[in-house]
Amino acid sequence: MFWQAAWIGIAIAAPVGPIGLLCISRTLRGGPRLGLATGLGAASADGLFALSGAWGSGFAMQLAGALARPLGWAACLLLAWLGIATLRRPAAEGRDDAERHLGKAYLSALLLTLGNPMTILSFAAVAAALSGGLRLDAARQLEIVAGVFCGSAMWWLLLSYGGGALLLRLGPRGRRGLDFACGLVLLGFAIGLALRMAGRGQ
Repeated sequence: MFWQAAWIGIAIAAPVGPIGLLCISRTLRGGPRLGLATGLGAASADGLFALSGAWGSGFAMQLAGALARPLGWAACLLLAWLGIATLRRPAAEGRDDAERHLGKAYLSALLLTLGNPMTILSFAAVAAALSGGLRLDAARQLEIVAGVFCGSAMWWLLLSYGGGALLLRLGPRGRRGLDFACGLVLLGFAIGLALRMAGRGQ
C-alpha cells in the first residue's frame, strides 16, 4: 500500500500547476534548496489531504464543502500576490539571500496547496480505492500518508535539483524571461480561480 500511495503522490504532484511554477521560479531565483522547500510545503499538504481521505471519504467531502470558499479565496489572493512579487523581482537573487526565505517558501506552498479543497476529494477517492471500501486501521492510514508524502516529495526533489540544473543553464536573460513568464501564469491562475469562486457564489 505504501508504494501504491507513493505513485499516487507522484501522479498528483507532477502535473504543471501553480506549485510547479513556483518551484521553477524559486529554483531559478534562489537555487534548488529554495525550490525544494516550496515542493516540500506542497508535499506536506498532500500528506494532510491523504490523512483526511484515509479517515473516510465522507469526512473528506464534508471538510471540502466547509472549507471550499474561504480556502479558495485565500488561495486566490496568495496566487495574485506571488504572481505580482515574481513580476517585480525577475532578477535572480543571491543564494545567501535565498537561504533566509526557506521557511516562507515552505509555508506559502503549504497554504496554497491547502487552498484547493478539490484535492481532498481526490485523496478521498484514492483512500477508498486502496482500502477496498473497508475502514482502515491506524497503521494502514499512516502507510498511505507516508507513501503520498514521500512520492510527492520525490517529485519535487527531482524537479528542483534535476530540472533546476538544466534550467540554470539558460543564462541570465533566459532565466529572467522564464521567471517573468511564471509570474504572468501565476496571475492567470489567480484570475481563473477568482472567476470560478465568483461563479460559485451566484
